[in-house]
Amino acid sequence: MIPAAQTGASAHNHGLPDEGFGELAGIFSRHLENAKGGMAFCVYRDGKALARFYGGGTVKSGGAPAQGAAAPGGWNEGTLAMLFSGTKGIVATVAAILIDRGLLDPGSTVASYWPEFAAAGKSDVTVAQLLSHTVGLIYVDPEPADRYDNRAQAAVLAAQEPLWTPGTKVAYHALTYGYLAAELFFRVTGKGPGELVRELVADPLDLEIHLGLPESLDSRIATVFRPDNYAISTMLKDPERRKIIERMYAGSLLGDDDPFNSPAERRSELAASGAFATADAMASLYSSLAAPTPALVSAATLAISTSTFSEGVDAINDRPLRFGLGYELADPLGTYGPVTPAFGHSGAGGGLHGAWPQKNIGFSFLTNEMLSEDKDRRAKDLLGALATLV
Repeated sequence: MIPAAQTGASAHNHGLPDEGFGELAGIFSRHLENAKGGMAFCVYRDGKALARFYGGGTVKSGGAPAQGAAAPGGWNEGTLAMLFSGTKGIVATVAAILIDRGLLDPGSTVASYWPEFAAAGKSDVTVAQLLSHTVGLIYVDPEPADRYDNRAQAAVLAAQEPLWTPGTKVAYHALTYGYLAAELFFRVTGKGPGELVRELVADPLDLEIHLGLPESLDSRIATVFRPDNYAISTMLKDPERRKIIERMYAGSLLGDDDPFNSPAERRSELAASGAFATADAMASLYSSLAAPTPALVSAATLAISTSTFSEGVDAINDRPLRFGLGYELADPLGTYGPVTPAFGHSGAGGGLHGAWPQKNIGFSFLTNEMLSEDKDRRAKDLLGALATLV
């Protein structure tokens, strides 16, 4: 172990070759030297740690913590942070479990579980199309006043006409994915997404993953922050589609508001973006799924869930995409490093959580310092080095 100052690097080797581990530690420390916040990178195999790195602060250097969040201090293995869209990988795992148990069929229509969804030409939309971002419902119109009311948002989406014939285009459903999935799950289980995450994912593996964070854990949360030059959809140049992006992210990643640090956001059960976890928990989850006999779900169902159901250039964002049943898959940009196959989900600002199933590896990069995709090398550099060691 490399000793840590309060906000310095802490590195723990549990089984990697010493020389390679040292290279990983050097990459982590180099990025930490340029950081104004904190980060963690954890690697697990079969639910057990292989390497863990923590460093930086739970609050922006010189800044103040969000209401109720952790006081300024060093990032450690107990630090919780918001996953943003890393949440979607957890929700994809819930979907896989429900499919495995015969409660959901990817080939069945959404309307067979949720009759109201058949409105406005959506009677033939399948569960697979909903989970693979091809429905064409990328924003809620009109949007209810309460962005945290999953069921109210879903009711509007059920009545809404899609922007294209479902299944003909792929485009990232950044926030609406959560409303759609949460309602679909509710129709087949009678339970909200937070309860399902706890019962089906977190509790069985004893993981610190929360969708609807208990107030008692607020004091362990890292405060998220964006630099002044933070940008989203950095591959998009078209001004008309930029207006759609601004509509999609209004009230979340865009504007002067800071909803993701609010107590309301922590308590919410936003199934697209609202989960909190430790990096250890996310790496452990994905390593358990990447094991030869996956925890939580059968190998056959996981193979289906991580097969390609949609791929292409995002019809709105101009970013290459590839999706299984909710999981992101290895893409032309190398999001999941130089190893294929791979699955998981990234999050706004640089978080990345996933699995290399042929290597039985799960990993998680978690941070409170949001960087634009075109400027962020942190996870890419770490995964590039890791690929040579496992």
